[in-house]
Amino acid sequence: MEIRDISTPLREGFPVWPGHQPLCMTLPESHETGHGVQLTHLSIGAHTGTHLDAPRHFIPGGGLVTGLDLNVLVGPAQVVRFTSDAMIDVAFFEAQNLPATTTRLLLRCDRNGGMLHDNGDVFYEDYAAITPEAAEWLARRGVRLIGTDYLSIGPYAGGGNRDVHVTLLGAGLVIVEGLDLRAVEPGAHTLVCLPVALPCDGAPCRAILLPAGALPENLPVTAS
Repeated sequence: MEIRDISTPLREGFPVWPGHQPLCMTLPESHETGHGVQLTHLSIGAHTGTHLDAPRHFIPGGGLVTGLDLNVLVGPAQVVRFTSDAMIDVAFFEAQNLPATTTRLLLRCDRNGGMLHDNGDVFYEDYAAITPEAAEWLARRGVRLIGTDYLSIGPYAGGGNRDVHVTLLGAGLVIVEGLDLRAVEPGAHTLVCLPVALPCDGAPCRAILLPAGALPENLPVTAS
C-alpha cells in the first residue's frame, strides 16, 4: 500500500502570511559544540507550512485544535483539480459531480502548484482561492474538511479571506492549508492529517494520502 506524503517540508525562509513571524531554528546544544547531544529550538507560528485551522482562528470562543474530532481528519477524501486562473466558485464545485458522501475535499490548483516549492520566501497574493459563495455552498453540502495547496483557502484581496474563513469555521469545517498536491491524481483517496496536539487556533500537520478504501469512516477513538 502506497503512502503519499502531501505535507510541504518546512525550512528557514519558508513563506508566511504577511506580518507573521517566519520559522526560526536554533541549536542551543550540538555535537559540533561539544555537548554530545543535539537539541533544536523551534520558533514557529501555528499557521506555518502545512497546517490546519481550528474554529478559534476566526470564531470568538470557537474550539481549539485539541478539541477537534479526529474522525474528521482521517478517512475517505476527494481530490479535485482546478486549472483556471479565476476564483474557485460554486459553478466549479457543482461541475465536479462529487459523490453525495463527500465530507473531505482537497483542492489541487494548477496556479498554486509551485508557489511553496521554489525555495524562496516570497508570499504570492494571487493564489487560487474560493469565493465566499463557494464557502457557503460547501457548508450547506455537509463538507467537514476542505484542504488547499497554498497558505489560505480564502482570497488575499478584498476581505474575502475573512469571509471565507468565518463561513467555513463557523459551520464547523476544518481547513487544511499548505498541502503539496502537485503529484496527486484527482479522485478518491484516504486522508490522514494529524496536527500537533496544541491548545491553539491552528497547528502544523503531517498529512498523507493512502489508497481509496484503506480506512473506513468513523474509526473508534480512544483517549490516552
